Amino acid sequence: MTQNRAFGLNLPDYPWDAMAPYVQEAQQHPGGAVNLSIGTPVDPTPELVQRALRDASNAPGYPTTHGTPELREAISGWYRRRRSVTLDPADILPTVGSKELVAWLPTLLGLGAGDVVVRPTVAYPTYDMGAHFAGATPVAADSLAELDSATRARVRLVWVNSPSNPTGAVQDVAALKAIVDDARALGAMVASDECYAELGWGAWDPDRGGQAVPSILDERVSGGSADLLLSVYSLSKQSNLAGYRAAFVAGDSAVLPNLINSRKHAGMIVPFPVQEAMRAALADDAHVAAQKNLYRARRDQLIPALEAFGLTIHSSDAGLYLWASAGEDTWLTVKRFAELGIIVGPGTFYGDAGNGFVRVALTGSDERVAAAAARLMG
Repeated sequence: MTQNRAFGLNLPDYPWDAMAPYVQEAQQHPGGAVNLSIGTPVDPTPELVQRALRDASNAPGYPTTHGTPELREAISGWYRRRRSVTLDPADILPTVGSKELVAWLPTLLGLGAGDVVVRPTVAYPTYDMGAHFAGATPVAADSLAELDSATRARVRLVWVNSPSNPTGAVQDVAALKAIVDDARALGAMVASDECYAELGWGAWDPDRGGQAVPSILDERVSGGSADLLLSVYSLSKQSNLAGYRAAFVAGDSAVLPNLINSRKHAGMIVPFPVQEAMRAALADDAHVAAQKNLYRARRDQLIPALEAFGLTIHSSDAGLYLWASAGEDTWLTVKRFAELGIIVGPGTFYGDAGNGFVRVALTGSDERVAAAAARLMG
């Protein structure tokens, strides 16, 4: 007799499902719902990128996992021009969006039972999921010094997220160097999720006299060596390419060949038309600046409105989000927004340290952001 057994991974429920009743309440507002919860771009994909995709649409053969030489040259040029990082194009790999890489990197690095993956105390949930997929143990800490000696000895991978999702906090050169030095002392890899690096504000806004957000591969951080370092980047935010799944990873020349080989076996390949679209996007800085100006205007409109509604903005130095607190339980704040027809992200989705906070995205259209601001101002 065949014994019944369950198949599948025993993972937590997808957190956004808990938002259903608040979404329903917001949708009852006579002015319609304003969804500022998930940071999905709403502005058009640049025409030059769409054109590159169309021009490359006749692609009958298999694309290369490592990416075309032309794409890797474009990525290398972007790092040099925008991140002050010099990279050999061989040490670059396109990925099917950055979330895919975040989720599978521990597995691709060969991590497993007994290994520890460290992620920030307030963080994107996929860092934990990647550890679970590999059978490793996720641990929340903002510094390796916070860990006891037994846990430190098991650390194999440290995730950095600067600028942070959800808080918008930026790690400066000294802070990044301290993380790198501590991890290297343990022989651990540092993977830096830098997807919001072009969206710095205030002191991190080069367009307004600030400095650029530093990369983990910046020689002031790395000491001039990419050993045990990986930089992860996505074009979803800066170029409105979330629907293209266009991202890349770069860094340690000893690790990249293994990642490339594993991804060949698994069929993790960026389609050739998307590779060409990425190449076009990376060669043009003008559309990135224009998109940033749209987000800047929405940010400038939302900040005083949120403050008028009784919230205090914390961090939020870069990225597409405002990390805010009303000094009350997260879900009470979420409900008060929903009563105004506004959907925001609960801080509790990003770890226990996010309790009391909400994440407000800048990714509504100009009209929807204006509507939200008017409701919040009363």
